[in-house]
Amino acid sequence: MSQGTLLMMHGMTGTADKMEPLARKLAPDGWSILCPQASIKHPSRGGFAWWLFGDEVSPEESMSQMDESITDILQLIPEGPVIVGGFSQGGAMASALLETEASESIVGLVLIATKSARSDKLRDSLPFLKPRPVIWMHGERDHLIPIDLAREHAEIFDGAGWPIVRLEHEKGHMVNLNQFDELREQISRIASMPHR
Repeated sequence: MSQGTLLMMHGMTGTADKMEPLARKLAPDGWSILCPQASIKHPSRGGFAWWLFGDEVSPEESMSQMDESITDILQLIPEGPVIVGGFSQGGAMASALLETEASESIVGLVLIATKSARSDKLRDSLPFLKPRPVIWMHGERDHLIPIDLAREHAEIFDGAGWPIVRLEHEKGHMVNLNQFDELREQISRIASMPHR
């Protein structure tokens, strides 16, 4: 199995420390993990965010914060193959990285309980990229990100001919532990594929 890095990003109000145990359990043998910390402190709920939205900021400020967070992540991405993923807002960040020069090192995605923050931009980017595997996990009873929005995110990849493994479950906004082994196996499968 080739070596690379599993980059996993936390969700809104999360922290790198909370994401790290999950990343360690998901990381393929021989792969490093990288769990960056967002820099924006959530004003009311604690933890950190890659960008704020709603009453806290205007839509323009929100997207500007996202762009700044993406720039910060780009500084951290190491050489070699990278599987990018995240939970909730971190998953939206992962798919947004495909819109950047980092797309050349990304060999797969892990999108857990998430949606696209910029569907049109993602849809416009994918036809110019070589398809790579996507692992998608979402709960039917997710009260924060309705499953219809999550399915739309998955369908953007589907529509562009990207291979996608869908791990849908009946639970809420969470990593479904009943599907954890399959999630880990799919990540290891991506890691074992030849990368350029």
